[in-house]
Amino acid sequence: MRIALVQFQVGDDHEASVRRGHEAVREAAAAGARLVAFPELAFTPFFPCCQPGRTIPLDMAEPVPGPTTDGFSRLAAELGVVIVLNLYEREGGLAYDSSPVIDADGRLLGTTRMLHVAQMPHFYEQDYYTPGDHGMPVYETAAGRIGVAICYDRHYPEVMRGLGLKRPDLVVVPQAGMVGEWPEGLYEAELRVAAFQNGYFTALANRVGKEATMEFGGESFVCDPSGLVVARGPSAVDAIVYADLDYGRLADCHARQLFYRDRRPEIVATLLGIRG
Repeated sequence: MRIALVQFQVGDDHEASVRRGHEAVREAAAAGARLVAFPELAFTPFFPCCQPGRTIPLDMAEPVPGPTTDGFSRLAAELGVVIVLNLYEREGGLAYDSSPVIDADGRLLGTTRMLHVAQMPHFYEQDYYTPGDHGMPVYETAAGRIGVAICYDRHYPEVMRGLGLKRPDLVVVPQAGMVGEWPEGLYEAELRVAAFQNGYFTALANRVGKEATMEFGGESFVCDPSGLVVARGPSAVDAIVYADLDYGRLADCHARQLFYRDRRPEIVATLLGIRG
C-alpha cells in the first residue's frame, strides 16, 4: 500500500495553498498513493510562532466540516484516496490543532485534536489551542487502520502506546519542525522506537521553508514496525515523499508477537500508584 507525505512551503494566500494541496493529492494519486498526509497547519503560515495577546484569535480558525474539508472530501471521493489533513479548527468559542481524516469515498470520519499543547519560544501554542478532547481515535479507512499523533503529542509515550493498543496499521504525525530544533536524528529515533515498541508504521509529514521567525526542515520520513526508516524526504525543499507499506508484516513484528503478549500493565499501575 503506497502512501504519500506532502511537504511544501506555505504562503499567505490560504486559497492558493489549498489549491496546491489539491494538486499534490492529484499527483500522489496518479503515482499510486492510497493515502496522502499533510504537515501541521498545512495551508496557513505557522502563526503560533508569535504571541497573539490575551485572547485566542478565533477569526483565524475554521469549522470542521467546512470549506477546506469539503473540498478535500470531494477530491478524495473523485480519486479514491484517504486524506489526512491538519488545520486550525474552531468549534464554538474554542480552537484546536486538528487533523480531519477523510476516507476514500469522501466521508469525513472524524478529527484528531492535539492533546498536549506546547508553550515555548517559537511555539506559543497555548495562546491559540485548547487541549484536544477527542482522545486517540483509530480510523477504519480504505488505506487501513489509521491513527494520528499531532506534532507535540508524539513526545508522549502514553499517546503512542495508547494508539498501539487500538492496533493501527499506521500512525501519521503532522509536524512543524524547525531546522536544528533538536539534536540530529532525535525525531527520527523517537518514531523508530515508537514503531518498534508498538507494532505499527509511523509516517511524519513536516513543513518546509522560512517563515516569520523560523525555518522548517522538511525531511519527512516513514518507519516500519522493525524500527527502520523506509523512506525519507529531502531537506528544506518542496517534495512528495512516497513509501510502499506491507501491512502483512505487522502480525510478525516484535511488538505484536512479544511485547503486547508479555506486558504487565498491573505492575506499572502498582508502581505508579494508579488504580485500574
